[in-house]
Order: sequence, then C-alpha cells, then structure tokens
Amino acid sequence: MRNVSQPTENETRKIRLILTGATGMVGEGVLLECLQHPAIEHILLVTRKPYPQTHSKLSQCIVPDFLNLSAVTAQLTGYNACFYCAGVSSVGKSEAEYTRITYDTTLHFAEKLASLNPHMTFCYVTGALTDSTEKGRTMWARVKGKAENALMRLPFEHVYNFRPGFMRAIQGQKNVKSSYKAIAWLYPILHAVAPNYVSTLQQVAQAMIRATLNGYPKAILEIKDINTLGSS
Repeated sequence: MRNVSQPTENETRKIRLILTGATGMVGEGVLLECLQHPAIEHILLVTRKPYPQTHSKLSQCIVPDFLNLSAVTAQLTGYNACFYCAGVSSVGKSEAEYTRITYDTTLHFAEKLASLNPHMTFCYVTGALTDSTEKGRTMWARVKGKAENALMRLPFEHVYNFRPGFMRAIQGQKNVKSSYKAIAWLYPILHAVAPNYVSTLQQVAQAMIRATLNGYPKAILEIKDINTLGSS
C-alpha cells in the first residue's frame, strides 16, 4: 500500500511544455486536452501562424521557418517536454520535399531543444506502419522511420515516438479538414470491430502526458500502447 504522505510522481511533477502543430488536427486536439490537465503548468505554442485561442497557461512563439530559430532561442529555454505534433501529408510531394519537411525540419528543431533543455522528454507523433528499417517501399514510412531513429539518438532525457492510426477529433476542434469530417462517422464502427486500430485524440494526448510524467518501457508506442496508456 502506498504511503499517502508520499505522492506519486504525477501528483508532484509539473510539465512546462513546448507544443507544435496546434493549427492542425492532431496538434490542436492534443493542445485542448493539455490545457485541461492539472500537471501542465505552461504551454508554449511554436507555430508558423497564430493560434486564435487564449488561455492563462498558453503563450505563443511565431516561427515562420523552423529551420531558422536564431531569433527565438531564448524563448525555447526552460521547458521539460515537447509534444511535436506538426506534420504534413506526403500526397503530391516528392521524397526530397517530404524529407525536408518531415526529417530535416523536425531534427533541426529537436537538436536545438536538446541543446537548450537536456532534461526534456520529446514526444513525436508519427503514424501507424512507420518503417523503422528505413528501407521499405512506402516513401512516407521510410522518412518517418528515419526521423524516429534520429530523434532517439539525440541527448534528450527520453524520446517517445507515437504511432497513431485513425483518430477521433476532440469536440470543439476548429482545425479539422473536410476530408476527415467526411469519414468521421466511421470511427464508432472501426472502434467496435477493430479497437486496436483506432484512437481518440484524447487518448493520444493523455498517453503523451503520462509517458512524460511517469515514463514508458517502450520508445515506440503503437496504437495498442497509446490506447492502453491513454485510457489508464
């Protein structure tokens, strides 16, 4: 039995968080959940364009080019977690273009954070079927796998790669593409017949928060890991 005078880590540790991708569906969903969590002390949104919501926990750092961070270095110091939710679809992009956005930009940003905040936990949202070998036929999966592998070599305290599949948006989200809205009705069906292939964005966010607070035995979290950790 736990001694009530000795609180668990997640009752005492506070997270000062850098979050990217808030103007996209995944990042916004994670943000909305983080704003409600008592362990999240402050959130710095690093974004290319302003996010319209205001909150007492929230501040913003506008960065037009994530490959040029010299002007904002001071603003990126003093944080112990980063939830990197920024990303783009590979549809219509060459491998070189997709690599620049998904690998080069992510690694440049992460390297800067690692140098400024060595005790940081870095949570990276990739996707189901990401290719850790970097040698498969699917271009986006190879590039994502390359990014995951490179991130795990950086001197962060912890790196966790989250590989969600189909996700249900959080109620009240604004940044939801019309293509998602057209297929959102499938979620209850998929959840009923294949629960380990879908997640809610609430589960994704909660899994990221809990991994940051308490750790997780795997560096790569597949959908089943996300759902178990995010629902516990």
